[in-house]
Amino acid sequence: MDKRMEKYLDKAQVLIEALPYIQRFNRKIIVIKYGGSAMIDEELKMKVIEDATLLKLVGFKPIIVHGGGKEISRWVSKTGMESDFYEGFRVTDEDTMEIVEMVLNKVNKSLVEKVQQLGVLSAGISGKDGGLLIAKKKLIKGKDVGFVGDVEKVNPKVLYDLLEKDYLPIVAPIAMDEEGNTYNVNADDAAAAIAKAVKAEKLAYLSDVEGVLMDADDPESLISELRLSDADRLIDEGIIGGGMIPKIKNCIDVVESGVSRVHILDGRIPHCLLLEFFTNKGIGTAILRDDAEKYNNE
Repeated sequence: MDKRMEKYLDKAQVLIEALPYIQRFNRKIIVIKYGGSAMIDEELKMKVIEDATLLKLVGFKPIIVHGGGKEISRWVSKTGMESDFYEGFRVTDEDTMEIVEMVLNKVNKSLVEKVQQLGVLSAGISGKDGGLLIAKKKLIKGKDVGFVGDVEKVNPKVLYDLLEKDYLPIVAPIAMDEEGNTYNVNADDAAAAIAKAVKAEKLAYLSDVEGVLMDADDPESLISELRLSDADRLIDEGIIGGGMIPKIKNCIDVVESGVSRVHILDGRIPHCLLLEFFTNKGIGTAILRDDAEKYNNE
């Protein structure tokens, strides 16, 4: 067999490996939290959009929830203001909130544009549309940091309507309270709340970390599948520490709420979504219930 034919057969094998996953998740809702370096690098940005679009075209129902922290900081600086953070949260006064909303809406529409360039209908909304996200003021260790919100309630009807009409929804994490005040919501929290509300099959966090490591200094120690009881144990033993603790606790809460799996992926790896969802081992960490079945082909 010549090398040209071997190359084609390798491509065919990749498609065959993906087949059971395509069958299993056909018509299932997948929430993708999109942030980190993959939003800054234009080439990576396009690969994430290509992945989400392909998921849509093979029968998944993806919903993208995006951040935009680095872009917000850039625009805050442009206006002569300074970005101020407390415990990792942006201190958001009225002027800053205006910039946050402007930038997130700009980012939102640029992502819609990229999806539609690939021939898939997309609709960009914020949590204010259709009362999707209702928030309350978030206090950080008792401190008021301005218009930063905690999601109190989710009304997913607008998302169900868009999915039913064959749109790929893209959500900016802006919310309102019952009095009509606007709040900036952490994109991880918004994605988690939406995944729980729509009873998503999967929630994928695109971040700047490989996943959960047994040894923080050894990328080869990546844990591909992490059961809930093991996640709690690794936190107790100090193997999971620092900024990863709130992320993992968030994942545990989402899985306990009924989402089948939560994936932590390195968004700096091109086509990380396809590699995680359509290959037997994946490239990140999947958090799942203790009694969850394996569904790979190994």
